[in-house]
Amino acid sequence: MTPPDAAAGRIVLLVTSPRIPADLLTAPAWDLVRAHPVLAGARTPVVETVRAGGATVTVIDPDPGAVLTAVAEHGTVVWLAGPGGDQPFARDLGLRLAREPGLAELELMYGSWDPPGARLLDVVEVLDRLASPGGDPWLRQKAGLGAQAHRRLAHYLLEEAYEAHDALDAQDLDAIREELGDVLFQVVLHARLAADGPRPWTIDDLAGELVGKLIRRNPHVFSGESVAGVEEVMENWERIKRAEKSRSSAMDGIALGQPALALAAKILSRAEQRGVTLEVPAPPDALADEDSLGRTLFALVAAARAAGLDAEAALRRTALAEAEAVRTAEG
Repeated sequence: MTPPDAAAGRIVLLVTSPRIPADLLTAPAWDLVRAHPVLAGARTPVVETVRAGGATVTVIDPDPGAVLTAVAEHGTVVWLAGPGGDQPFARDLGLRLAREPGLAELELMYGSWDPPGARLLDVVEVLDRLASPGGDPWLRQKAGLGAQAHRRLAHYLLEEAYEAHDALDAQDLDAIREELGDVLFQVVLHARLAADGPRPWTIDDLAGELVGKLIRRNPHVFSGESVAGVEEVMENWERIKRAEKSRSSAMDGIALGQPALALAAKILSRAEQRGVTLEVPAPPDALADEDSLGRTLFALVAAARAAGLDAEAALRRTALAEAEAVRTAEG
């Protein structure tokens, strides 16, 4: 005999991921929906898929009372949650069963899960809506610039990258997450604008090229190549990169838009790698450490400012001239 406080039925709240194909349900989920009546609050792609798979699905208002009536008739019913998980309905149902626990047991089952990176699909979807007709006027204006859009937005990417760098330097984990998200926004935005450009490409093209590059340049992981250590890994990376880029000069591929100090350091590093010696004038004083170096640089910037000169522009011109000297020496 059933104890008087035992639940009279069973309600299974079946939750699925809206970010993967509706037919990719787990085997237990398919067994469940084919064995019991299925209720849903709206007609969704997963509802149609479950119906096509042989299950009986009835669309009703998300009302706990109606579901409990079905439980009284069938013993076990499945509630097929919508893309948002039907949280208000689940909360109301849970409160009802908390007050009257003998009506039914409530069970949660996941019919499918978001794979790692699934929320990136949401980013792509949101950016597409913002940049499409009826979306954000500012983004729509930028989208109308065509190929010029990327150049007009370039400074935003730099700003976000600098803010991310500040967060990384401060080791602020919360800020790192937020600022890298802003950098990701810029990447996906440029991909969305490129999709409508004169030579269209999409975020999938971008991701596919990145994946291919990572696989090619890490043969010790993906092709079974043996390496002796980290140094050999880096050597392989540079060797494969040179073969891919088919660059004729060590100066090819240097980001010329980076700050002048970083640009100068990169040019010197590349020249050293190629075995080219540059005639660099001696510094005004001996540099014992980074503190003295910093003070010397600061003094030079102050002197340049007092003389009405642009230290950044001056160093950039010198660095670019030295890069041409390296090209000449290579030739």
